[in-house]
Amino acid sequence: MSTLELDELSAGYRRHTVVSEMSTRVESGGWLGIIGPNGSGKSTLLKAIVGLVHHQGGVLVDGRALGELGRRERARLVGYAPQIPQLPVGLTVTDYVLLGRTPHLGPLGREGAGDLELVSELLERLDLTALAGRALTTLSGGERQRTVLARALAQRAGVLLLDEPTTGLDIGHAQALLDLVEELRAELGTTVVTTLHDLTLAAQYTERLVLLDHGRVAAEGTPNEVLTTSELAERYAARVSVLQAPDGSPIVAPVRE
Repeated sequence: MSTLELDELSAGYRRHTVVSEMSTRVESGGWLGIIGPNGSGKSTLLKAIVGLVHHQGGVLVDGRALGELGRRERARLVGYAPQIPQLPVGLTVTDYVLLGRTPHLGPLGREGAGDLELVSELLERLDLTALAGRALTTLSGGERQRTVLARALAQRAGVLLLDEPTTGLDIGHAQALLDLVEELRAELGTTVVTTLHDLTLAAQYTERLVLLDHGRVAAEGTPNEVLTTSELAERYAARVSVLQAPDGSPIVAPVRE
């Protein structure tokens, strides 16, 4: 139940600016999708929000500047699931997901029954129960992706940042994953920011979209406002037709020459 605000946020690597002067606000319980062509700055933006890359400008959660908070307090406010995670060697799926509870543990650092129950529930909802005792190194790409999401969800942070969470997932697991995020958003009021390559999924699940191009905001609004044939042709150099799903959300279909 947290509001995320970006104020003239710029970020990059060394002297190379990747995202320039982005300002937006995601209300508590909202779902913002970040889309754009490869290299437009989507992943860098999420890394800047969580403090993993150099940035200028403001990142505020409920009016509090994240950069002024300690790591433990930031982890209680913001959960992050990277697109390409660095997974530790020697841990099982359950051990790794339990790491998401670390910001909430007491002085002794021991998980309680409530922590174990929460992790067990997440493993079940993400179809990971059968893999609970498996080593991380034995997982497929899609299994790793679901495990990383489970750890982020275990944090129970007010703001959840997901970088391409459906990468490597078949359509069924992708829908189940996004359905779970939507359920948690409804149950807990979690504020969600997601980067997505699949524009149709982005349209179906997010409330608003920000379209980045060369690190700047090219368009912002509802999926119907942003996902137009002219905008996608200009930003992606793509031939597409924008259709309409039964729920009114846009379907972006490629058109062959």
